[in-house]
Amino acid sequence: MWFDEKTAEQKEIRYAINQNSIFVQEQKGESILGSIIFEDGSLFVPKEKQNLQKLLSLYHPSQGKKYTEFKPAVLAEEELDSLESELDAMIAAKNMDVDQAEAILRVEVGSEVSNMSSKELKRDLLLFAKNKPYLFLELANDENVPLRNFAIKATEEGIISLSQDQRYFSWAANGRKLMTVPFDENPYSAMAAFFKTDEGVEIYRSIEKKTA
Repeated sequence: MWFDEKTAEQKEIRYAINQNSIFVQEQKGESILGSIIFEDGSLFVPKEKQNLQKLLSLYHPSQGKKYTEFKPAVLAEEELDSLESELDAMIAAKNMDVDQAEAILRVEVGSEVSNMSSKELKRDLLLFAKNKPYLFLELANDENVPLRNFAIKATEEGIISLSQDQRYFSWAANGRKLMTVPFDENPYSAMAAFFKTDEGVEIYRSIEKKTA
């Protein structure tokens, strides 16, 4: 069925190979039903079958849901957007300083980044930007990513410690609690947010002095 907004009517549609119209009420005489078969996910409709073209392009309820019409201009626009994003990401990766590169790459590969040489870091960063440009650009513009990396490095270097249940951070030297991790939140994301508070800024500066 297809709803005609001009007449406010529901119209029955049917693909008949011996009829010019796809609307049942406009078809005359006996109708020979045709099959619509996609092969390997594609269907090419020749110009001679205008009724089928109209059915699939304008009236079929599955248009845009189970299948889409091939539109070269739209495809070119999507590919251009993808290529431009990849280029932007690669340029950003090429010009990125080591600390930010490490922070972004840590999101992708985890603690392995601590053992990478500068060449390995740069190579993997460029590959990350090339293969996942949208995610890379999102991380590059996320101000919390460097703070998360700072918290992770401080933990790895034994300056602060995360409890086994991942519920709070404390100074490693004396066990004094620094902050409690909110329920169901990533501890390092929580620490990054904490560093932005008045109390957290002081903690950040203290950690920074110990890592200098």
